[in-house]
Amino acid sequence: MAENRSIAQRLLQFSPDAMLVVDARGIIQFANETCSTLFGYTPGQLVGQPIKLLIPERFHLRHGAHVSGYLRDPTSREMAARISDLFARRADGVEFPAGIRLSPFSDGGENFVAAAIRDMTERRSINDALVLAREEADNANRAKSRFLAMASHDLRQPLQAIHLINASMQKLTASLPDLRVLVRHQEVAIDTATRLLNALLDISRLESGAIEPQLTQVSLAGAFADLSREFEPAAAAKNLKLEFADAKAVISTDRVLFTQLLQNLIGNAVKYTERGFVQISVATEQDAVVLKVEDSGVGIPEGKLERIFDEYYQIGPQGTQRLGVGLGLAIVREVSRLLGYSVSVASTLGKGTCVSVRVPGHRLVPTTDVPVRNDPEPPMTSPTSGRRLILIEDNDSVRMATELFLSLEGFDTRSAATIAEADTLLADIGPGDILITDFHLDGILTGLDMLTQVRIQQGRDVPAILLSGDLQSMMRAVKTSIPQCRFLSKPVDTKSLLAAIAELSGA
Repeated sequence: MAENRSIAQRLLQFSPDAMLVVDARGIIQFANETCSTLFGYTPGQLVGQPIKLLIPERFHLRHGAHVSGYLRDPTSREMAARISDLFARRADGVEFPAGIRLSPFSDGGENFVAAAIRDMTERRSINDALVLAREEADNANRAKSRFLAMASHDLRQPLQAIHLINASMQKLTASLPDLRVLVRHQEVAIDTATRLLNALLDISRLESGAIEPQLTQVSLAGAFADLSREFEPAAAAKNLKLEFADAKAVISTDRVLFTQLLQNLIGNAVKYTERGFVQISVATEQDAVVLKVEDSGVGIPEGKLERIFDEYYQIGPQGTQRLGVGLGLAIVREVSRLLGYSVSVASTLGKGTCVSVRVPGHRLVPTTDVPVRNDPEPPMTSPTSGRRLILIEDNDSVRMATELFLSLEGFDTRSAATIAEADTLLADIGPGDILITDFHLDGILTGLDMLTQVRIQQGRDVPAILLSGDLQSMMRAVKTSIPQCRFLSKPVDTKSLLAAIAELSGA
């Protein structure tokens, strides 16, 4: 027993923390050897002295209040967790940030407090460095967000002009077969550059941490209807059967990211399937909603399944044309990570591939809580020739190319470079006219702001098409559904533009 007591006394004396015992009057009754190193006082110099000796004078008044409060409720506690900027003072007057652990006890009917004290200078320095690093990282992410938004918009602008000029040239060369072939080759090159730019910007934005998912309620039926309209032309061109399940589920997700995930999976399936089908199905399990994109395409060798989500990795043509740079599934990986989904792939070489996306069950929303989306089907007829279109676009090249293309399609197209220049056109806008505007205009008002003002002035839902080189940012700026309004990404596909005009014309 005496041996155990001796060991305990040695541990106390040479503890890595300075140990003090203070009575109810605030007088030090015990100090261990470590106090000499920490405070510069020997234990003998400290015993019998008031604890205030070790506290900077500017804290004396506050210390008295803390002591009174502590004695009313004496419990073991970490003072540094409750008091910021807690400091102690050495014998030479130098102050240091301190971490103090208090433990009350009684002996012979008298109350005492044991205090374990540690120099927190190094830890505070590390914490300060971590806070600074976090602030710098946050600033860097904000800078990346701004850069990617500007790059997304500015890099797509010239592609938009080239794309529209190419579409106009195809119309003008309809009677010149040899020249028309060259223009078609140019179109393929433009489309390839567009896909590459989109993929590079998307993966950069995702990996930079510049995107925070914005959860909203998304009807799978509505999402599938949009995707069907988007991919049906490409599937029909290859005589593929594109099938979407009759989905009833509604999930809580980021609408833009969720759509992007499915776009990449379906686009990949269509690209690498030459005959047969592409099917999108949904199964509700106990703990998840499972979406499957299955195709009858070329399949993936078993030894390469683990690498297909790597950036810039492609399996190989396998009898199909090589398109893109292998970023589609890397984008799927990053989007799934952001949304908290898991993705798995099963494939048989020469028979097809099935990609399964598991959405956690807690993301499933009861359908009774959500109104069913009922988007009207776009009319199959072409837009009416002669209809007046009012185009607002601040980029000269894009504005001229868009106006040329729409005029060749038979539309009465009026254009303006700024909101100020557009005032006269907008004041005279009549029934049947359609507004087409860039989302990013003068840096103050957006195309959506302008549309809102026009609708207020006209007292009706003026039909409009909003274009943006940064569709994700635009969609996040749109908080609610906007009737009689379509959103298209630059460089806009001419067929999509004409389809949007036709849809708004027939509405």
